[in-house]
Amino acid sequence: MNSLREKIKNKERIIGTHVSLSDPSICEILGYLDFDYIWVDMEHTYIDCKQLYIHLNAARAVGASVIVRIPQDDFVTLKRVMEMGVDGVVFPMIQNADAARKAISGTFYPPRGCRGFGPRRPVRYGLDQAADYIEKGSLGMCRFIQIEHIEAVEGLEEIAETEGVDGFIFGPCDLAGSIGQLTRPYEETAMELMQKAIATLKAHDKYIGISTGDFSAKRIRQFSEMGIQMISAGADTDYLLYGAQKAWEHLAKEHKNRPNPSV
Repeated sequence: MNSLREKIKNKERIIGTHVSLSDPSICEILGYLDFDYIWVDMEHTYIDCKQLYIHLNAARAVGASVIVRIPQDDFVTLKRVMEMGVDGVVFPMIQNADAARKAISGTFYPPRGCRGFGPRRPVRYGLDQAADYIEKGSLGMCRFIQIEHIEAVEGLEEIAETEGVDGFIFGPCDLAGSIGQLTRPYEETAMELMQKAIATLKAHDKYIGISTGDFSAKRIRQFSEMGIQMISAGADTDYLLYGAQKAWEHLAKEHKNRPNPSV
C-alpha cells in the first residue's frame, strides 16, 4: 500500500476526516475505516501535545495515517508535533508567500530550512541514526498550506512557487469570511473565488485539497468535479450529533411519543 506521501505525489484522489475530541478511541475507531488519513485539529480544539501523542498511538495501532493542523503561527507546537513523527502538518491562515516560506522552512533541517534539531520518536529515541532521519526520514512528512483568505488567492501565483509544499488546502468558511460571507461559503461569490484559486493551482500543477464539515454526497460530488483531489470532510462531533439525532428520532417516534400501554 502506498504511503500518504506517495498517494499525493501520484496525485491520487484521497479522503480523510477530522478529529477534534481528545479521547484516543476516536482515532482508533476511524482508523479501522478506509480513510486515507485522519486530520487531528489543534487549531480550533483543546487537543494539546500530550493528547495528540495518545491519538497517534491509537492511530498507529490500526495502521492509520495522521496529519495535524497546528495552531496559527505556533512554531513551538510545530516542533513538538514533528518530533512525534506525524505523517503531515497543516499550516492554517497562510496569506502571502513570505508566511508560506517561513512555515515550510520550519519543517526542514538546515541548510534547506530552520528546523531545530531534537528528534525523539522519529528515531525511536536513539535506536536509529539521526543522520538517516535528517537525510531521508524527515523528508517523508507531508507539508500543507491552507488557503483561507482573499489575500492568499490574490497572491497565489507567488505562494504556489514555495518549495516543499505538498498540497494546498482550502478552508471555505474562512475564505468566504474574508469577503464578508462567513456563514455562506458555497454561495456564488465565494465559490467563484475558490474556482479562481483552483485554476491558478492547476496551472502550476499543484495538489489541491479542501477541509469541510459538509460530508453530504452532493457537496463531495461538487468538490470532486471542481478538480479537488484531497477531501477532508466531517468530524467526530458531526458523527456523534448525527447518530444521536437519528437515535433520538427513532426513540421518540417508536417509544416516547406513544401512549402508555394499558395496565
